[in-house]
Amino acid sequence: MNCLASLKANPTFESVPEEQLQWLVERSECRDYDTDTILFRPGDPIDHFMVVITGRVWLYTIQAGQQQEFALAEAGGLTGVLPFSRMKESMTYWQTLEPTTLLALHRDHFREMIQTQYELTETLVHKMTSRVRDSTRQMQQNDKMMSLGRMSAGLAHELNNPVSAVVRSAEVLKSRLHSNPVQFRSVMCLHLGDEQIDAVQELTFSHMKDQPQATPLSLMERSNLEDDLLDWLEDQQADGLAIQDASQLAEALVDFGFTTDDLESVLDSVGPANLGPILNWVVNNLMTEKLVDEINEATQRIANLVNAIKAYTHMDRGTGKETVRIREGIEGTLTLLKHKIKAKNIQVVVSVPDDLPPVSAYPSELNQVWTNLFDNAIDAMPDGGQLEVISEVDRNFVLTHVIDNGTGIAPDAIDHIFDPFFTTKEIGKGTGLGLEIVQGIMNHHNGRIYVESEPGRTEFKVCLPIE
Repeated sequence: MNCLASLKANPTFESVPEEQLQWLVERSECRDYDTDTILFRPGDPIDHFMVVITGRVWLYTIQAGQQQEFALAEAGGLTGVLPFSRMKESMTYWQTLEPTTLLALHRDHFREMIQTQYELTETLVHKMTSRVRDSTRQMQQNDKMMSLGRMSAGLAHELNNPVSAVVRSAEVLKSRLHSNPVQFRSVMCLHLGDEQIDAVQELTFSHMKDQPQATPLSLMERSNLEDDLLDWLEDQQADGLAIQDASQLAEALVDFGFTTDDLESVLDSVGPANLGPILNWVVNNLMTEKLVDEINEATQRIANLVNAIKAYTHMDRGTGKETVRIREGIEGTLTLLKHKIKAKNIQVVVSVPDDLPPVSAYPSELNQVWTNLFDNAIDAMPDGGQLEVISEVDRNFVLTHVIDNGTGIAPDAIDHIFDPFFTTKEIGKGTGLGLEIVQGIMNHHNGRIYVESEPGRTEFKVCLPIE
């Protein structure tokens, strides 16, 4: 393989004199690799600048168990360590996609290159700045997509419960409404006076009104009450009264707090001959009311989630600075992370005064701050942990404390957590850009963020100027 001819034909080196390319070839190694060779893994040291002479090298990461492409170095591409680069080790997997030849120059030759090979050095430095810009943009995009994926999964999980409740309640309600004509016929055949009708209606509406405030029964209490009502209904059947489905009636009546005294009152009001149709009518109306309440509650939960999303993304507002209430963003973000909070049984304590002064901010950016801080805290905490969010006025600033009782940050890592690509998470579980993005957002708002940590307690302080 004529590496010099390959470099001379490479558009990247068109401004580099041939003698400098010859210098590069003489000090480099030509390496051949088979298809699907893993050149590096995350954490492996990288000490060479490399030019892809032939073939292709795929750089990828593994995030959430899936391969995510980071870059593709094709024939003529430059990769590896560059002059003035701080790269020490690989952040990705490097894999050949076909038979590949690389020209590799060890970093030990960089000092001589910088001092004697001006055009070659200039080309490689220009390549480095472009690579930093492109890789940062790519990693930021990956970080945003991962956050979006987590939010989407959580939202789908949170929406599933109320949607299922609506579907289930609607189906039961439909079957109840289908039984109305039969019950209507039975009731219309009765001969009841105004006082009797009023007594039944008053009892029915009183149990409808009391239902939302009803104290939940224990399993033992419910079982005993069902037995009492069933015994009472079966006693009436023994006396020759036509009461159908006594066990189902007893179960439904317990749901609405009926006692044997209530049934005695109905019996006294309407008489033995009318008891069966009246009880069926009462239960059907109460069940219909309950199903409507369940549908209303579920749809309200859906509406609250939609409002939380709108508040989080501010998709119905402009993109400029706005007067922002800290509490709204915090609560909206916690709503969207509720699935992760529940999965680890984490207790959340929010202490944000109602009279806290607003701040002037870009709402969507500020919500990214809360998302990254809360998400990191949840990941760091054990099951049953506690997350505290406390806001207060500190001179001309609103100071928000985000405190968790997780594992803490190691002393040798705490000075680097805001550095790009630095992460304390396992490989594939973080890009190392979350906190770097947070710091950039705080600078954009003329604010500051600080961190203190020890085992069992980590505190981030977010300081934002009052409007």
